[in-house]
Amino acid sequence: MTLLEGTGPLGPLLPEHPSEFIVGIVLFLIILAVVTKKVVPTFEATYAARADAIRGGIERADKAQAEAQAALEQYRHQLSEAKDEASKIREDAKNSAAQVQAEMRATAAAEASRIVHAGHAQVDAERAAARESLRRDVGGLATTLAEKIVGEALTDDARTQRTIDRFIADLDAAPQQV
Repeated sequence: MTLLEGTGPLGPLLPEHPSEFIVGIVLFLIILAVVTKKVVPTFEATYAARADAIRGGIERADKAQAEAQAALEQYRHQLSEAKDEASKIREDAKNSAAQVQAEMRATAAAEASRIVHAGHAQVDAERAAARESLRRDVGGLATTLAEKIVGEALTDDARTQRTIDRFIADLDAAPQQV
């Protein structure tokens, strides 16, 4: 027996009896109708849902990317403003420091000048006081010495004063030794 035995006159695909052929076509049409009415709409709905989900996902991704880009631009703008503000603060601090330094130098120079002038005034006052004290002391000593040398009392105050002034002037004119 061969494999082709028991098949109809037209080969293995054609049934032996035409009723089998009709039943096969009816069953095929029933299965086709069920697939067309039930399975295809389910596949179509699933495909449409998936396509919508993909489109929505792409739209959400695009929207998120646009928002991220806007946030990045805003961040860059804020960073730029912060850098500008920091630069301005540094410049203001430098200018303020320079101004304070100039004011401190001016104040120190004024204070030094005041101290020097006060020192000169004090030296001048002490010099004048020393000169006056010297005039009195030297004048008194010179008069006493002159009285001892002459042997008489020198009572002429005007002459005594002139003698003392001349002596002091001679001292002032003499070279100073330090």
